[in-house]
Amino acid sequence: MERLSDIGEIKRILGSHGFTFSKAMGQNFLVNPSVCPRMAQLCGADENTGVLEIGPGIGVLTNELCKIAKKVVSVELDTRLLPVLEETLAEHKNFKVINHDVLKLDLKKVIAEEFSGMDVVVCANLPYYITSPIIMKLLEDKLPIKALTVMVQKEAADRLCAQVGSRESGAVTVAVNYYSEAEKLFSVSRGSFMPAPNVDSAVIRLNVSDKPRIEVKDEKLFFKMVKSAFAQRRKTISNSITSGLSLSKEAFKTACENAGISPTARAEALTLEELGMLCNSIYDIK
Repeated sequence: MERLSDIGEIKRILGSHGFTFSKAMGQNFLVNPSVCPRMAQLCGADENTGVLEIGPGIGVLTNELCKIAKKVVSVELDTRLLPVLEETLAEHKNFKVINHDVLKLDLKKVIAEEFSGMDVVVCANLPYYITSPIIMKLLEDKLPIKALTVMVQKEAADRLCAQVGSRESGAVTVAVNYYSEAEKLFSVSRGSFMPAPNVDSAVIRLNVSDKPRIEVKDEKLFFKMVKSAFAQRRKTISNSITSGLSLSKEAFKTACENAGISPTARAEALTLEELGMLCNSIYDIK
């Protein structure tokens, strides 16, 4: 269906199914006709690729993905949208929808069953209220995916794509950089959606690395340390990390000396490599 970016057509389709937008589900559907084709072209899909989409809405982006990918599987939580998608994507035989909560879904199993023998990418317009949990699940589950191309709130995009060691960075920046390389592709104005949100958006791409970009001796300890370090951004790492890890100041001072890092530094000033060295030093001491 080629009129999915026409507001009148969208209203007609949604009205015929008695659909109303849910604020609780963060539903803002794309209606800008130039955005979805661009996202689809930049996500890395081709005729040999499988695409996993999260939150297809009424299928505007899905429609573009189906044109270029071998197969598209969309995960949609809202059962009210299933008959809508059945209508809007009826012409595409390479499309499947899974009615499930993506945060509770076994994505490794889905990929193995649906995309056997294919390279896989993720492409999605993510609900703002669960952007970070979805991205972290996709990365932490260590799925066999090449890249994530997602639309997120502009502020989230800035943080996700920030350089580790800059003032804009946070715990999620470190996590994203641990698993992938992040790049901002283009901005999207709030007027591109129906209903229009109160913020602008941006499309980013996370190119997933074959292995973590630094070596740490204990991954669980690394992320616990990072979370503690950024939980109290204004405090020195000596105060924030010792509190979060229940580590004595003396032991932490020794760990910092061994890693060549000042205990009075703040988390936002440390690079990914420095955080990794500090974690390994703490691991050796503990």
